Amino acid sequence: MKKRIVAFRRLNDDQLDQLRGDFHVDYFDNLESADDPAFLAALAKAHGLVGASLKITPALLDKAPHLEAIASISVGYDNYPVEELTRRGILLCNTPDVLTETTADTGFLLIMATARRAVELADFVKRGDWQSSIGEAQFGSDVHGKTLGMVGLGRIGAAIARRGALGFGMPILYSNASPKPALEKELGARRCELDELLEAADFVCVTVPLSAQTERLIGAREFALMRQSAIFINISRGKVVDEAALIAALEQGEFRAAGLDVFEQEPLPKDSPLPQMAKVVALPHIGSATVETRTAMAQRAVDNITLALGGQRPISPVNTDAWATLSD
Repeated sequence: MKKRIVAFRRLNDDQLDQLRGDFHVDYFDNLESADDPAFLAALAKAHGLVGASLKITPALLDKAPHLEAIASISVGYDNYPVEELTRRGILLCNTPDVLTETTADTGFLLIMATARRAVELADFVKRGDWQSSIGEAQFGSDVHGKTLGMVGLGRIGAAIARRGALGFGMPILYSNASPKPALEKELGARRCELDELLEAADFVCVTVPLSAQTERLIGAREFALMRQSAIFINISRGKVVDEAALIAALEQGEFRAAGLDVFEQEPLPKDSPLPQMAKVVALPHIGSATVETRTAMAQRAVDNITLALGGQRPISPVNTDAWATLSD
């Protein structure tokens, strides 16, 4: 008898056909709530889950007594109770590497857009306000040669730093839990404490994963250390930053501008002042949002769940202790 999979994120026809060749698939391409009765009925029989952007709680896991593996279509896994999954012997997989370069493109897009005020000045033209040669009131700032401070230097952080160092001649500072000697050699990067980075960098770019240690890592104290001419970029997770402190620092002019792809609450509430600030470029969490990358992420998840439920080690397991249980 085929095992059963619940897929709750859009997959293309080839990916669905691949899953249906090996499993019975209950497909929810537009799931709005985990309380959907049809979803809960399917979950009760499921051996595997494939999807993203759904908060998986212990209470929800209680409704899935046969669950063996989850393949998330994401790199981050803060929506999943990893320790609880491991305790229950449920394997979690994610999609690292697949989206690294695309998300790094987004990070550097925000660096360029904020420095050169691209969104603000495009609106200036659209409104018909460009009636004469621009002056100092419309000037931006250079990117090339400026110091790029990376808060976190994992896969995505390293890809952004590589763009800055090799493409724009930017000196690289980084604060990280562990040293990166290979990147120091390749890029001339220098590891330092977070406070030094904040005081010295022209661009502060946050790429750390969300964890108990990084939640609200950047707040009022950290913003006060930044240069008044500096630009702040966040493409990690919204909760890494104290958003109220960010808004206050921008209003008080403690640093020059911010480029943001992530927020504490998503979608961003309509009453948030951030999108209305000329000094802010706010994007709707588009880090990996290209056709090519999202297709590749979904394919990695399909491959992960197929391997895991077929008794083979998946490509990118998160909680490897659970793999030992599943493979017994």
